[in-house]
Amino acid sequence: MRIQFHRITPLAAVLVFALGGCASLDQRQAEAMAAATVAVPGAWSASAPLLRGAAPAPAVLAAWWRQFGDARLEQLIDAALAAAPDVRSAQAKLRQARAARDLAVANLYPSVGVSVGATRSRSGSEAGGSGKSQTLYAAGFDASWEPSIFGGLRDAADAALADAAAAQAGLESTRASLAAEVALEYVTLRASQQRLAIVRANVDSQAETLQITEWREMAGLVTRLDVEQARTNLEQSRASIPGLETTRAEAEHRLAILVGQAPGSLRETLRETRPLPAAPDGIAVGIPADTLRQRPDVRAAELTLRAEIARTAQTEADRYPSLTLSGSFGWKAFALSALDGGNSVVRSLAASLAGPLFDAGRVESRVAAQTAVQDQAFVAWEKSLLTALEDVENAMAAYANGRDRVDARSRAASAAANAAELARAQYQAGLVNFQSVLETERTLLTAQDNLASAEADVLTAVIQLYKALGGGWNNAETAASTEPSRS
Repeated sequence: MRIQFHRITPLAAVLVFALGGCASLDQRQAEAMAAATVAVPGAWSASAPLLRGAAPAPAVLAAWWRQFGDARLEQLIDAALAAAPDVRSAQAKLRQARAARDLAVANLYPSVGVSVGATRSRSGSEAGGSGKSQTLYAAGFDASWEPSIFGGLRDAADAALADAAAAQAGLESTRASLAAEVALEYVTLRASQQRLAIVRANVDSQAETLQITEWREMAGLVTRLDVEQARTNLEQSRASIPGLETTRAEAEHRLAILVGQAPGSLRETLRETRPLPAAPDGIAVGIPADTLRQRPDVRAAELTLRAEIARTAQTEADRYPSLTLSGSFGWKAFALSALDGGNSVVRSLAASLAGPLFDAGRVESRVAAQTAVQDQAFVAWEKSLLTALEDVENAMAAYANGRDRVDARSRAASAAANAAELARAQYQAGLVNFQSVLETERTLLTAQDNLASAEADVLTAVIQLYKALGGGWNNAETAASTEPSRS
């Protein structure tokens, strides 16, 4: 593989371009995120003719599994995205985050209530019967509001907005991972079926060889040794079938779980042996900045960091006084008919300003604890960037090298098939001993099995590459809906 070296650009210089939404950060958030120590390369280190530098088309990346042209795979992924337990759990988490967001935003506005009541009272001596009873009727409105004069409530709302956006990005990350997992299990299933077909074809061929050897023994042309060697070769091949059947069954059961069904429910659907999906002839990979902008897990980590930065500011606001405004307007009278009179109107307006005077360091401790949480989110965000870059580099290397391995193993399998056919013909003609037949049959089985495994490995690398590039979700639509805005 040809290695290219590219200029390394500091992360702070490319984040505005690489990560959608950074332009809306305020100065505090921008300064915190620009302190990242990660560096983003200008291009990928791996280079191969099958890996194009152009950015992948959004429609292709969003539903990359359609590039395989396998209708059954598409059905399974669609079913998983609609009903998988992991997706439903992420959806519930998103609903929770959105409810918390709505509550935090509502705290920025006044609250108004309405009340009606009646109070019965008695004055004078009850024993002597001279007491007087009265009923006081009241109705009115109450309002209260805490203006966020030092930004605490606004920062809390910002944190909740970022949390909801992070939950949305987390849902998209779950969907992207789920699509890739379904595709990987599907490849495992089809590869197992293909390898089983190869073993069974070799078992049939070796059974014919055993029969020929038995005939030759009866004719006195070979010894019993050749017969037992042929039988050993046949049974060893048969012994590999149960293991492959187990692998196939496990993949089938896992696919059922991924689409939200009980294990075994897909047995009839997937019983028919089908070839592996066709891998695309080439993949557009773009540049590293494209991947950082596209990956939903990177976006979720970025939004989580935004939320923690806002919470730190919210905690710091506890150092300053808070202002509370309250008021009421209503009517009070000793008769219901008098409530609409001007003399029954009552009103009040109050304001209070409260702030810490001495708290033995409680606020400082909360700020220090929240700052540590923010630092953890910052490190997690940096790690998500590094992980994204590593995933793509690894998948690109596996894809390019896997293609070369398939080509070599294809040639090896073709040569092994020719050798096995020649060895059997020469053995029947008495030109070679039986050991040559055994060796060529074993080599053929190994070569064909290795080819099937190599083809499955290429498809696995393609799936992992699409996932690493951020495929499986609509970045443009989701980014617009998850972008937090400051109040």
